[in-house]
Amino acid sequence: MKKDLNRLFKPAALAVIGGGAWCAQVIRQSRDMGYTGEIWPVHPKQAEVEGLQAYPSVADLPGVPDAAFVGVNRHLTLEIVGALSAMGAGGAVCFASGFSEAAAEDQSGDDLQAQLVAAAGEMPILGPNCYGFINALDGALLWPDQHGCTRVDRGVAILTQSSNIAINLTMQKRRLPVAYTVTCGNMAQTSQAEAALALLDDPRVTAIGLHIEGFGDLRGWEALAAAAHAKDIPLVALKVGASEQAQKATVSHTASLAGSDAGAQAFLDRLGIARVPSLPAFLETLKLLHVHGRLEAAQIASISCSGGEASLIADMALPHGVTFPALEDGQKTHLRAALGPMVALSNPLDYHTYIWRDEAAMTQAWSGMTGPEIAMTLSIVDYPTTDPTDWHVATRAACNVRAQTGAGFGVVATLPELMPQETATDLIAGGVVPFMGLEEALVAIKAASQIAAPSTLPVALPGQVAPDHTLTEGEAKAALAGYGVPVPQFRLTTADTIAVDAADLTAPFAIKGVGLAHKSEHGAVRLGISAEDAPKVAAEIGTDQILIEEMASGALAELLVGVTRDPAHGYVLTVGAGGVLTEVLRDTASLLLPSTRAEIDAALDRLNCAPILRGYRGKPPVARAALLDAIEAVSAYVLENAETLGEVEINPLICTADRVVAVDALIRKG
Repeated sequence: MKKDLNRLFKPAALAVIGGGAWCAQVIRQSRDMGYTGEIWPVHPKQAEVEGLQAYPSVADLPGVPDAAFVGVNRHLTLEIVGALSAMGAGGAVCFASGFSEAAAEDQSGDDLQAQLVAAAGEMPILGPNCYGFINALDGALLWPDQHGCTRVDRGVAILTQSSNIAINLTMQKRRLPVAYTVTCGNMAQTSQAEAALALLDDPRVTAIGLHIEGFGDLRGWEALAAAAHAKDIPLVALKVGASEQAQKATVSHTASLAGSDAGAQAFLDRLGIARVPSLPAFLETLKLLHVHGRLEAAQIASISCSGGEASLIADMALPHGVTFPALEDGQKTHLRAALGPMVALSNPLDYHTYIWRDEAAMTQAWSGMTGPEIAMTLSIVDYPTTDPTDWHVATRAACNVRAQTGAGFGVVATLPELMPQETATDLIAGGVVPFMGLEEALVAIKAASQIAAPSTLPVALPGQVAPDHTLTEGEAKAALAGYGVPVPQFRLTTADTIAVDAADLTAPFAIKGVGLAHKSEHGAVRLGISAEDAPKVAAEIGTDQILIEEMASGALAELLVGVTRDPAHGYVLTVGAGGVLTEVLRDTASLLLPSTRAEIDAALDRLNCAPILRGYRGKPPVARAALLDAIEAVSAYVLENAETLGEVEINPLICTADRVVAVDALIRKG
C-alpha cells in the first residue's frame, strides 16, 4: 500500500518539539519562507519560543499537527513519536541521532530504532538522524539549519540520505528551481523511494533527483520507477558507495569483475533511471530535465564563434558518447544564407564573429543548427565577468531560436562562473537551458537521453542461505547441462584408471586436476593431450581425482558467463571476454536477472569484443542463437536455485560457428 505523506509534506499546522537553537531555527525558517499555517512550539518549561505561545506537551496542543519536528534526545523521541501517532498526527521528522547509524559504537542503536518504528505505527516518519524537508512551493519546512531555497511555483525535487549534502545542494547558484528538498536519514520507516513516490503526486514537480547511498527495498524502487514513467516525471540518480560483495574471498573471476557497483548500475538501467557521477552534473541534468525534459538521443549540434571551442566540445563529447550528426542540405542552405560564403559549414560549427551583435542574423544562424536529428543545439557563450552588456544579444538570440523552432536549445558556458545568474534566469524563462560548465552539459545531455521505460520484470531477490559449498567442476557441469548448457563429453577418473575410463572419448583431451579453484595458476590444466600421454599427464598433475574431457575445436571466441548473488541488488549476470585474460581485458556487461533474450543480446553488443561475435575480418560469426540459449539456460538454473545460490561461472564458454560449449564451470551454493 502506498504510504500517505501528503499531510507531512504539505502541512497546514506544524508542531516544533524541543528547545535549543535547532528548534528555534525551524520556526524562524518557516516564517522566513512565508509559511502561513499554524506553528505550535512544545516545551515543558518555556512559555514562549520565538515569540509564539509554547505548550508543555504534545497532549496540550490546540489541534492535531500535520507535521512535527521532533528535536529532542533519542530516548524522549520514542515517547513523543508515540504520542503524536496516538493523536493522529500527519507525520514527524526525527532529528535525533544515536540509532542504527551508531550501532557499531552503541549496540542499543538498532533496538532503539526498532522501538521508534513501533512507536510511530501507521504515522509516517522521516529519519531518524535527518534534517527533515523543505517545501519551497508552499513555504512549509521542517528544517533546523540554513538553506538556500527560495519560493518557487514549480521545480525539481531532490532527495538524499545526507543532510549535509542536502544543505549544499540548496545553496546552488545555478538557477535550478528546487521545489522540494527531502533528507531521509536512517530510513527506519519511510524509504527514499517512498518519499519520492509521494512527491510524484504534486503536479508542480518537474523532475526528481536522488542521491542514493543504498537501495534497500528493491520492490519500492520498482514501484517508484513505474509511477514516474506513467506520469512522465524523469528520474536522475547520483549513486555512491558500494554494497558488500556476496562473499569477500571469492573464487571466481565474475565476482571480482562485476563487483557491487555493477549490480547498482544494472538496477538503475533496469529502472530507466539516468546516473550521473558528480554533484555539478546532478544539478545540470536536473536543470535540463526541468527546462526541456528528457532527450530522445545524445545527438547534438554545437555553434560557437571560436574554432578552439568547436574543437574542445568535439573532443570532450567523445568519452561521453555524445555525437554530432552531419549537417543536412536544408541546414546548410539556411546557414549559408545567414553566414555567407566565408564560413566552412560543419557540426560543430565555428561561425566566426561576422554576425556578432546582429540579433536577427544570429537567430537565423543558430536556428540553422537545429533539426530533426538534433536532440539539443548548444551555443557556446562565455559571458565576461567585467561587463556582459554586449553579450545580451546572445541571450535574446537563443530565446528567439527556442520560440521560433521549438527545438531543444541550450547556451553553455565553458566555465561555470562565466554564466551570470541573471542571464541563466532569463534563458530559463525563454525555455533555453543555461548550462554552467561544458563537461557538465555533456554529462547532462547523455543522462537525459538514457531515461527510459522501466523493465516490467521484477528483479529476482537475493537468497538468504549462505552459499558455503563449492561444487567440483564435474558436478557444476552436470548441474548446468541439466538446464541445457552444452558441455564436453567428460569423465571423472584417477591417474591409474584414466586409460580405461576415457577409452570411449575422442582425443585430443583436456586434463584437469579436481578440487582446485584456479586450476591454471596451479599448472593443473593441460590441453591437447593424446590418449597415449593421458596417464603420464594425469600423474604429473597429482590430484586425487582427474577430469578428462574432449577438447572443443573451431573456437572463434571465448566468453565468460557468470552470475553472482549481490545482497543489495539481486543476481548480477555478467557476460564478457573470457579465457585466461578475462581480468586483464575487463570487457564485460552486466544485467540483473531475470532478463529477456533481447536484453541479453543487447548486452553482448555492448562488449568491445562484439565485432568478433558478429564476424570479424572474414571470420564467420559465432552461433548467436546457441550462445543466447546457453546464457538463458544459466539464468534458468540460477532462478530455480536462487535461495541457495551464491555464484555460477562458465569461463570459458567456447563459441564456434555452429555451437557453444562450456569447457569450465564453477558453482557455489548452500
